[in-house]
Amino acid sequence: MHLHIESDVSIPSLEEKLRKAGLRPTRQRIALAQLLFAKGDRHLAAEELHEEAERAGVPVSLATVYNTLHQFTQAGMLRILSVEGAKTYFDTNISDHHHFFVEGENRVFDICDAPIRVVDLPEPPEGMEICNVDVVIRIRPKSQ
Repeated sequence: MHLHIESDVSIPSLEEKLRKAGLRPTRQRIALAQLLFAKGDRHLAAEELHEEAERAGVPVSLATVYNTLHQFTQAGMLRILSVEGAKTYFDTNISDHHHFFVEGENRVFDICDAPIRVVDLPEPPEGMEICNVDVVIRIRPKSQ
């Protein structure tokens, strides 16, 4: 498999990142990781990553892309963000942060440097604890 992917992320560093996450660095995982992490923080649906892979000459099925994204998520390398019905985005920024969602464009971007207070959360069920709260603020262009 010969790939040409514009990236500031080296293959050895990706191999190490995969190993540290407990994943075997296969060629497909490395290629998908290179696409995912080459451009900084991103929010991608599986279909978008699959299209990028096809354009980059990475021979991978959509099912493999889904499986790999879920493996990366379980390993703590990605964060799942459910925004619009059944559409799921995978976020390369795994820190606690919130998002804007642009309606009609299906575009997601991070809310930066804006403190958000979530108060009066319900008590979780016995034996459970709240580990994260995701806030998605839906926006659209103002009507004229």
